[in-house]
Amino acid sequence: MTAADPRTVVTRYVEAVRDGDLPAVRDSFAPDATWTYPGDLPISGTHEGRTAILEDFLGAVGPLIRPGTTVIELTHAFADGDQVLAEWTSTATTVDGAAYANRCAGVFTVRDGRIAAVREYADTRHTADVLFPAHRR
Repeated sequence: MTAADPRTVVTRYVEAVRDGDLPAVRDSFAPDATWTYPGDLPISGTHEGRTAILEDFLGAVGPLIRPGTTVIELTHAFADGDQVLAEWTSTATTVDGAAYANRCAGVFTVRDGRIAAVREYADTRHTADVLFPAHRR
């Protein structure tokens, strides 16, 4: 594997998120990257561009989480060409003291050593119940 190998790029991204390495997280994305998150939550939809991904998607969750409680573990990563299927667990405690624990999967497209697109799949009901309780139906 080389530094630009798609599986390595995605693994390094997840490790950067886990380690709180914001410059590495930012550098993981192509400027025109997209991230699509399912459901009808405030973070759902397709976030277009590195800034939107970092601020409107990932950044929208940060203030909901008690600092120092996030644990992210990459459990699987399978590559086929420029596509990587990654599975990870994400646990944290919210600022209100609720326990968040979700299994997530994402299909990452890597271009020129950077993440160009992500389609994430997660338990959006759990995300709504724990992170966005006011959004429940």
